[in-house]
Amino acid sequence: VIRLSGMNLIIDDTDHPLIIKVASIQQAKVQVYFIDNEDYFSKRQMEKDELGNDYPDNGERAIFFARGVLETVKKLRWVPDIIHCQGWMSAVVPLYIKTAYHDEPSFASTKVITSIFPNTLNKNLGENFKKCVEFRDAKAELLASYKDNFDFEEMSKLAIDYSDGVVLAAANVDKQLEQYAIDKHIPVLGYQENFADAYEDFYNQICPEED
Repeated sequence: VIRLSGMNLIIDDTDHPLIIKVASIQQAKVQVYFIDNEDYFSKRQMEKDELGNDYPDNGERAIFFARGVLETVKKLRWVPDIIHCQGWMSAVVPLYIKTAYHDEPSFASTKVITSIFPNTLNKNLGENFKKCVEFRDAKAELLASYKDNFDFEEMSKLAIDYSDGVVLAAANVDKQLEQYAIDKHIPVLGYQENFADAYEDFYNQICPEED
């Protein structure tokens, strides 16, 4: 794993270094990019500590992850056709793409797909989540219709509201979230055990190939 140059991101009036790393899977001829931060990710698991308690800064971690990924895409000068967001950690990405980054050339034509998983969070994401999420055109007033204490359900709804398509990534996804996406008239792909071909077809539905 090779460390690339990083940058700082300001969240809740505090600077947090964004570390960008890259590694190669030589047999597959694929490069994999990582983002890191000592405060939010070092020696941590996904959403819970070793005792099974939710990390109290999970909301900030999700915001840092979203902005870190999008800043990395800009830095590498990628122009993605589709960004597929997986789970609660990436739930802020659709909001940022459609608001804070909508004028960026990298994301001008990007479509966003969100995969919804079963709930793995026991607690909400902190009372200051709405304040922390503010960035450029992603204003706090855009979150006025959501609960003040963001929890897994609110994060999922936020992701759905700013996505172009939704994938049910497990057989036991909350039916209310599935119905929420359907009611928003967003294309929804039901759970697929053999997902590769189904995902490709869904991608082509959301972002048709140009002739």
